[in-house]
Amino acid sequence: MKSAPFSYIRPSSVDDVLRTLDEHAGAARILAGGQSLAPMLQMRLMELGAVIDISRLPGLDEVRAEGAETIFGPLVRYAKIETVPLVSERLPLLKRVVRYIGDPQIRNRGTIGGSLAQADPTGEIPVACLALDATIVASSVSGQRRIAINDFLVGSYTTALEPEEMITEIRFGVAPDRFAFLERCRKHNDFAVINIAAVGRRAADGTWSDLRIALGGVEDRAVLAADAARLLDGTLLEDDAIAEAGRSALNDVDPPDDVRASAEYRRHLVPIYVRRALRALRDDREDASG
Repeated sequence: MKSAPFSYIRPSSVDDVLRTLDEHAGAARILAGGQSLAPMLQMRLMELGAVIDISRLPGLDEVRAEGAETIFGPLVRYAKIETVPLVSERLPLLKRVVRYIGDPQIRNRGTIGGSLAQADPTGEIPVACLALDATIVASSVSGQRRIAINDFLVGSYTTALEPEEMITEIRFGVAPDRFAFLERCRKHNDFAVINIAAVGRRAADGTWSDLRIALGGVEDRAVLAADAARLLDGTLLEDDAIAEAGRSALNDVDPPDDVRASAEYRRHLVPIYVRRALRALRDDREDASG
């Protein structure tokens, strides 16, 4: 199957992009890395009047520090996230997560902004950004607005972006110093059945705070296991507390049935993977199989 006809536009600036989006009134989409949009067009899961290619716009592929904040342009590719020292220093969870995305060819093309705009409910980047409490900067001809990641992710492949808006920045505050990530797939490089990112701070006395537990594949969007995180605040992450948090996480999910797994199987996995992630977080280890 081939895509329906559309106009291909390569603007020379962000202002040109915003004007073009405004002129097309919802009939255009932005092409960044193309790892999600191109297959959807080929399978005619969407039909567009225009595709706006921003892949060569300068300045959108940078990672920079601005005081305590770390700011990503929307064209920062997964491969760059793996290698930039600033990411390793400030947001090591992101570096860990991109290892789970596709293969080197995908990581050389896919972008952080494209993944967030796509909002795949099993996507690794949305789950990690939710755990890290990112803020999305959306721009249009009318100006800019900042959207908290929990408000940005609306539903399956649906975000709070208006048709005339594009992501121009992804901003992160100071991240907790401990993190864990794991996911389950049917086979290597497949879409995740379930994934989980957890972050937190451990005090000198061993107690934990600022815990955030984000889950993918268990709703029509990535979600926070907020009740589970609250239960663990101030604890030592003892095994009993972790087990209770795993059970509590079921209150925040409503898993779907799809071709990869049943809702029943996903509900079975939730407490197991929450426990594994929290033990890895507590023990500061990458291997979360225990």
